[in-house]
Amino acid sequence: MAKKTITVEQYKSANRRPEIQTKTLIGLGLNKLNRRRVLEDTPAVRGMIAKVPHLVRIVDETGKA
Repeated sequence: MAKKTITVEQYKSANRRPEIQTKTLIGLGLNKLNRRRVLEDTPAVRGMIAKVPHLVRIVDETGKA
């Protein structure tokens, strides 16, 4: 069974945002504009994305059953 993955891109800056949002981006592997990361689609990752939806966007979802 293939693991589900999700591609996330940071499209807005974390400047002048609360520190917790900056740390969430770093936790996702994002720290500069237009960076993309392919992450495993887990509830933890989805929760992190939900905390900063105004800074990131989901580009692609693969491995759907």
